[in-house]
Amino acid sequence: MYLSREELQTRVRELGREITRDYDGLEPLLVAPLKASLVFMADLSRALAIPHGLDFLELASYAAGADSGGHARIRLLKDLDEEIAARHVLIVEDVVDTGLTLNYLCKTLALRMPASLAAVTLLDRPYRRLVEDLPVRYVGFTVPDELFVGYGFDLEERYRNLPDLHVLQS
Repeated sequence: MYLSREELQTRVRELGREITRDYDGLEPLLVAPLKASLVFMADLSRALAIPHGLDFLELASYAAGADSGGHARIRLLKDLDEEIAARHVLIVEDVVDTGLTLNYLCKTLALRMPASLAAVTLLDRPYRRLVEDLPVRYVGFTVPDELFVGYGFDLEERYRNLPDLHVLQS
């Protein structure tokens, strides 16, 4: 086990207090990419002591061909249900790694003119960033470059339900 359910819950409650303080009176909209962020989003929502909304979107990433230099492409599979113009939007990420997905998401959402746009991530790997200047305002844990399962993280749609975070041994 890498992080116990108690360690996860303690940190999520701390993040909830920070976000409650920073967004008091603003009624933020929490936006989570499906599916790995779902468990974190639910726990974070319960940790907030302020009114807030929840919405979800779904992204797909795939490796592009040689014509694009071999970079990953990202596309939107499910869009938000809520309008975000003039809303304070907080993106709830499971993990921020290279930053490519979060960068795409931020650019896409910024075009809709939110009042503010920031991110909270449960896990962070800042040493893997390919994109700088990301609006990551809140970080749960800085972690090594390992494959995690549990607490919403999966391997081929399995293990999401584990209450603790585990490093998958190969």
